[in-house]
Amino acid sequence: MLHTLRCLSKSQGALGSSISKTIFRGRFNGDVAHHGEWRNFASAYSSTTRVSRIIGSCVPIPTNKQTPEHIRKFSTAAEDLAAKTCIPCTSKELRPMTEEEANEMMPKVPEWNLVNEGGVLKLQRTWKVKNFLKGLEFFQLVAEVAEAEGHHPDLHLLDWNKVQIEVLTHAQGGLTENDFIVAAKIGALDATHLLSKRKAK
Repeated sequence: MLHTLRCLSKSQGALGSSISKTIFRGRFNGDVAHHGEWRNFASAYSSTTRVSRIIGSCVPIPTNKQTPEHIRKFSTAAEDLAAKTCIPCTSKELRPMTEEEANEMMPKVPEWNLVNEGGVLKLQRTWKVKNFLKGLEFFQLVAEVAEAEGHHPDLHLLDWNKVQIEVLTHAQGGLTENDFIVAAKIGALDATHLLSKRKAK
Protein backbone atom coordinates (compact mmCIF):
# COMPACT_ATOMS: atom_id res chain seq x y z
CA MET A 1 0.00 0.00 0.00
CA LEU A 2 1.31 3.43 -0.88
CA HIS A 3 1.44 5.84 2.00
CA THR A 4 1.94 9.60 1.79
CA LEU A 5 3.81 10.96 4.75
CA ARG A 6 3.76 14.54 5.92
CA CYS A 7 6.05 15.04 8.91
CA LEU A 8 5.03 18.44 10.23
CA SER A 9 7.22 19.09 13.23
CA LYS A 10 8.43 22.59 14.06
CA SER A 11 10.56 21.30 16.92
CA GLN A 12 13.19 19.75 14.62
CA GLY A 13 14.82 23.07 13.64
CA ALA A 14 16.04 23.83 10.13
CA LEU A 15 16.30 20.14 9.24
CA GLY A 16 12.78 19.45 10.47
CA SER A 17 11.51 22.43 8.49
CA SER A 18 12.96 21.09 5.25
CA ILE A 19 11.52 17.63 5.93
CA SER A 20 8.06 19.06 6.58
CA LYS A 21 8.02 20.51 3.06
CA THR A 22 8.78 17.16 1.45
CA ILE A 23 6.29 14.41 0.71
CA PHE A 24 7.71 10.93 0.88
CA ARG A 25 6.12 7.96 -0.77
CA GLY A 26 7.18 4.40 -0.06
CA ARG A 27 5.86 0.87 -0.18
CA PHE A 28 5.69 -0.93 3.14
CA ASN A 29 6.07 -4.56 4.06
CA GLY A 30 5.02 -4.68 7.72
CA ASP A 31 6.50 -1.50 9.22
CA VAL A 32 9.85 -1.52 7.32
CA ALA A 33 10.37 0.65 4.21
CA HIS A 34 11.83 -0.90 1.05
CA HIS A 35 14.70 0.64 -0.94
CA GLY A 36 13.65 3.50 -3.15
CA GLU A 37 12.65 7.03 -2.41
CA TRP A 38 13.38 6.52 1.29
CA ARG A 39 17.16 6.62 0.67
CA ASN A 40 17.29 10.40 0.49
CA PHE A 41 15.25 10.62 3.65
CA ALA A 42 17.46 8.14 5.52
CA SER A 43 20.69 9.76 4.37
CA ALA A 44 19.69 13.04 6.03
CA TYR A 45 20.11 11.35 9.38
CA SER A 46 23.12 9.68 10.93
CA SER A 47 20.92 7.66 13.25
CA THR A 48 18.63 4.90 11.95
CA THR A 49 16.75 5.11 15.22
CA ARG A 50 15.78 8.74 14.56
CA VAL A 51 14.56 7.84 11.06
CA SER A 52 12.43 4.99 12.43
CA ARG A 53 11.02 7.28 15.11
CA ILE A 54 9.87 9.86 12.57
CA ILE A 55 8.48 7.24 10.19
CA GLY A 56 6.61 5.58 13.04
CA SER A 57 4.97 8.87 14.01
CA CYS A 58 3.59 9.35 10.51
CA VAL A 59 2.57 5.83 9.43
CA PRO A 60 -0.18 3.69 10.96
CA ILE A 61 1.27 0.38 12.05
CA PRO A 62 -0.40 -2.48 10.18
CA THR A 63 -1.93 -5.39 12.05
CA ASN A 64 -1.38 -9.05 11.30
CA LYS A 65 -4.70 -10.09 12.84
CA GLN A 66 -6.49 -10.61 9.55
CA THR A 67 -8.46 -13.53 8.15
CA PRO A 68 -6.38 -15.25 5.44
CA GLU A 69 -7.57 -14.23 1.98
CA HIS A 70 -8.40 -17.81 0.96
CA ILE A 71 -10.84 -18.25 3.88
CA ARG A 72 -14.30 -16.80 3.39
CA LYS A 73 -15.42 -14.54 6.24
CA PHE A 74 -18.68 -15.41 7.96
CA SER A 75 -21.59 -13.00 7.55
CA THR A 76 -22.70 -11.10 10.64
CA ALA A 77 -26.31 -10.27 9.80
CA ALA A 78 -29.36 -12.28 8.76
CA GLU A 79 -30.09 -9.98 5.81
CA ASP A 80 -26.50 -10.46 4.61
CA LEU A 81 -26.99 -14.24 4.61
CA ALA A 82 -30.18 -14.14 2.56
CA ALA A 83 -28.52 -11.82 0.04
CA LYS A 84 -25.39 -13.93 -0.38
CA THR A 85 -24.82 -16.73 -2.86
CA CYS A 86 -23.39 -20.16 -2.11
CA ILE A 87 -20.01 -21.09 -3.51
CA PRO A 88 -18.99 -24.62 -4.64
CA CYS A 89 -18.87 -26.99 -1.67
CA THR A 90 -15.36 -28.14 -2.58
CA SER A 91 -14.00 -24.59 -2.74
CA LYS A 92 -10.86 -23.84 -0.74
CA GLU A 93 -12.69 -20.76 0.59
CA LEU A 94 -14.92 -23.02 2.68
CA ARG A 95 -14.04 -24.75 5.90
CA PRO A 96 -16.19 -26.58 8.45
CA MET A 97 -17.24 -24.47 11.43
CA THR A 98 -16.51 -25.30 15.01
CA GLU A 99 -19.50 -25.69 17.31
CA GLU A 100 -18.65 -22.36 18.92
CA GLU A 101 -18.64 -20.58 15.55
CA ALA A 102 -21.91 -22.25 14.58
CA ASN A 103 -23.57 -21.15 17.83
CA GLU A 104 -22.55 -17.56 17.13
CA MET A 105 -24.32 -17.79 13.76
CA MET A 106 -27.55 -19.34 15.08
CA PRO A 107 -29.32 -16.03 15.89
CA LYS A 108 -29.09 -15.26 12.15
CA VAL A 109 -31.35 -18.22 11.29
CA PRO A 110 -34.34 -18.02 13.68
CA GLU A 111 -36.24 -21.24 14.45
CA TRP A 112 -33.47 -23.46 13.13
CA ASN A 113 -31.78 -25.84 15.55
CA LEU A 114 -28.11 -26.75 15.74
CA VAL A 115 -27.71 -30.52 15.88
CA ASN A 116 -24.52 -32.40 16.71
CA GLU A 117 -24.92 -35.91 15.40
CA GLY A 118 -21.89 -38.03 16.18
CA GLY A 119 -19.60 -35.04 15.96
CA VAL A 120 -21.12 -33.82 12.68
CA LEU A 121 -22.90 -30.46 12.92
CA LYS A 122 -26.01 -29.63 10.91
CA LEU A 123 -28.98 -27.27 10.90
CA GLN A 124 -32.45 -28.73 11.37
CA ARG A 125 -35.94 -27.30 11.29
CA THR A 126 -39.44 -28.81 11.26
CA TRP A 127 -42.66 -27.30 9.89
CA LYS A 128 -46.25 -28.47 10.22
CA VAL A 129 -48.13 -28.35 6.92
CA LYS A 130 -51.86 -28.49 6.20
CA ASN A 131 -51.71 -31.90 4.55
CA PHE A 132 -49.49 -34.32 2.66
CA LEU A 133 -49.81 -32.55 -0.70
CA LYS A 134 -49.01 -29.18 0.89
CA GLY A 135 -45.85 -30.78 2.22
CA LEU A 136 -44.81 -31.72 -1.31
CA GLU A 137 -45.56 -28.19 -2.50
CA PHE A 138 -43.38 -26.84 0.28
CA PHE A 139 -40.55 -29.09 -0.86
CA GLN A 140 -40.98 -27.71 -4.38
CA LEU A 141 -40.35 -24.18 -3.09
CA VAL A 142 -37.28 -25.39 -1.20
CA ALA A 143 -36.05 -27.26 -4.28
CA GLU A 144 -36.09 -24.04 -6.29
CA VAL A 145 -33.86 -22.38 -3.69
CA ALA A 146 -31.54 -25.40 -3.62
CA GLU A 147 -31.19 -25.50 -7.40
CA ALA A 148 -30.53 -21.78 -7.62
CA GLU A 149 -27.79 -22.03 -4.98
CA GLY A 150 -26.35 -25.36 -6.08
CA HIS A 151 -26.57 -26.52 -2.48
CA HIS A 152 -29.13 -29.19 -1.61
CA PRO A 153 -30.54 -29.88 1.88
CA ASP A 154 -31.95 -33.19 3.06
CA LEU A 155 -35.77 -33.21 2.92
CA HIS A 156 -37.95 -35.45 5.09
CA LEU A 157 -41.74 -35.82 5.03
CA LEU A 158 -42.84 -37.13 8.42
CA ASP A 159 -46.23 -38.68 9.13
CA TRP A 160 -48.65 -36.88 6.81
CA ASN A 161 -48.32 -33.27 7.87
CA LYS A 162 -44.75 -32.55 8.96
CA VAL A 163 -41.72 -31.61 6.92
CA GLN A 164 -38.20 -31.61 8.28
CA ILE A 165 -35.16 -30.11 6.59
CA GLU A 166 -31.54 -30.73 7.49
CA VAL A 167 -28.70 -28.68 6.03
CA LEU A 168 -24.99 -29.48 6.11
CA THR A 169 -22.09 -29.52 3.68
CA HIS A 170 -21.30 -33.18 3.12
CA ALA A 171 -18.12 -32.39 1.17
CA GLN A 172 -16.74 -30.55 4.21
CA GLY A 173 -18.05 -32.98 6.81
CA GLY A 174 -20.05 -30.38 8.72
CA LEU A 175 -21.47 -26.88 8.64
CA THR A 176 -20.21 -24.09 6.40
CA GLU A 177 -21.53 -20.65 5.60
CA ASN A 178 -23.33 -22.20 2.60
CA ASP A 179 -25.66 -23.99 5.01
CA PHE A 180 -26.57 -20.79 6.82
CA ILE A 181 -27.18 -19.03 3.50
CA VAL A 182 -29.59 -21.75 2.35
CA ALA A 183 -31.28 -21.87 5.77
CA ALA A 184 -31.80 -18.09 5.69
CA LYS A 185 -33.27 -18.26 2.18
CA ILE A 186 -35.61 -21.11 3.14
CA GLY A 187 -36.68 -19.19 6.23
CA ALA A 188 -37.54 -16.21 4.04
CA LEU A 189 -39.89 -18.20 1.78
CA ASP A 190 -43.53 -17.13 1.70
CA ALA A 191 -45.17 -20.46 2.50
CA THR A 192 -47.96 -19.41 4.85
CA HIS A 193 -50.58 -20.84 2.45
CA LEU A 194 -49.00 -24.28 2.90
CA LEU A 195 -48.41 -24.30 6.64
CA SER A 196 -50.72 -25.26 9.47
CA LYS A 197 -51.52 -22.58 12.03
CA ARG A 198 -50.22 -24.96 14.67
CA LYS A 199 -46.46 -25.13 14.84
CA ALA A 200 -44.69 -28.47 14.72
CA LYS A 201 -43.49 -29.80 18.06
